[in-house]
Amino acid sequence: MLLSALLLLVLALLGAPLFVVIAAGALLGFQRADIDLSVVAIEFFRIAEMPVLLAIPLFTLAGYLLSESRAPARLVRLTQALLGWLPGGLAIVSLVACALFTAFTGASGVTIVALGALLYPALRQAGYDENFSLGLVTTSGSLGLLFAPALPLILYAVIAQQLGIGQQISVDAMFLAGVLPGLLMLLLLTVWSIWCNREQATVRFEWREAGDALRDAAWEIPLPLVVLGGVYTGLFAISEAAAVTAGYVLLVQVLIKREIPLAQLPQIMRQSMILVGGILLILGMSLASTNFLIDAQVPTRLFAWLRELVHDKYAFLILLNLFLLLLGTMLDIFSALVLIVPLLLPVAIGYGIDPVHLGIIFLANMQIGYFTPPVGMNLFIASYRFGKPVTRLYRATLSWFAILLGAVLVITYWPWLSLWLVRS
Repeated sequence: MLLSALLLLVLALLGAPLFVVIAAGALLGFQRADIDLSVVAIEFFRIAEMPVLLAIPLFTLAGYLLSESRAPARLVRLTQALLGWLPGGLAIVSLVACALFTAFTGASGVTIVALGALLYPALRQAGYDENFSLGLVTTSGSLGLLFAPALPLILYAVIAQQLGIGQQISVDAMFLAGVLPGLLMLLLLTVWSIWCNREQATVRFEWREAGDALRDAAWEIPLPLVVLGGVYTGLFAISEAAAVTAGYVLLVQVLIKREIPLAQLPQIMRQSMILVGGILLILGMSLASTNFLIDAQVPTRLFAWLRELVHDKYAFLILLNLFLLLLGTMLDIFSALVLIVPLLLPVAIGYGIDPVHLGIIFLANMQIGYFTPPVGMNLFIASYRFGKPVTRLYRATLSWFAILLGAVLVITYWPWLSLWLVRS
């Protein structure tokens, strides 16, 4: 068994695709247990029966279409027209724009690349400090991972539903659970932005510009209202909301605004489905791997071992935060979800942690792990995008990291923040 584990580790270090490593682990495990290997194919087929399966490709396509259009520029113009009169107004605009954009694309690195070219020069031209501007654009993209319809929220619910833990975890519940924690993070960073730029020159509010910006973004404004309103009022199921979102974005950007030529549409679809294909491959293989771990009672044994070392729920939460921060620097959020949640969720329930609350803890830690030194993924994306040394990004993001780490601790030790909307 140890030799098999070492072999899988070597494969991962040599750059083998993640789904190959997971599949190999599942196949080796089932073979050692004398279980027919066709069970892996059967488990993979189970993802086709998930009601929320359609939501993943449709929301992903909508996000890619938005990123290829001029919607981000219209969003920035609108928020600048409405909030530019505040001290640090452009910074607040940037925070809101990045959070909303990441919520629809599901990837903070994409936000840095797509909105960075727009926001960073605008911040510098408006007189904002360089370190402040770099720190803001590098860190704020992660905020949207807690807001619907971000794919990590959907994926966590899908994985948790397959574990048979005796508690129903719906996508709707995860969407609601992320609202207050996400707003807390946005609020703290907004206060920090206003404080740092309290002497910054502001833009005078002009009704004409606000009206023009509203008209310019008239097609994008209804999108979050229709999607979230439809889901929370019960008008749409998650898959139906995803279909409405993708259809609406396609109609607006291709036929009404005509910002995406029909000839470019197949390429955008292909790029978005490459991401979806990767997610589904990893998810399918992880379902098989998860079933093997459950059959082998790995979570139960892990919980028993931890119980001997950690007797207190709050001590476990401290260790969990440290582990997830480290994990966020090494794995992308989709890989971390499918690899770690099946092991972590049964153990956390054993300590009396609500599974919905655990999901928000998990995602909140992972999103700041993206820019945790020394190897946070977004630090290197921003370094490449803005042509700055990565050590400069370490310094620029330090204060932002400290603020968001404080928010993560509040989210971790105050379950009400995640559960109030879900349980009320």
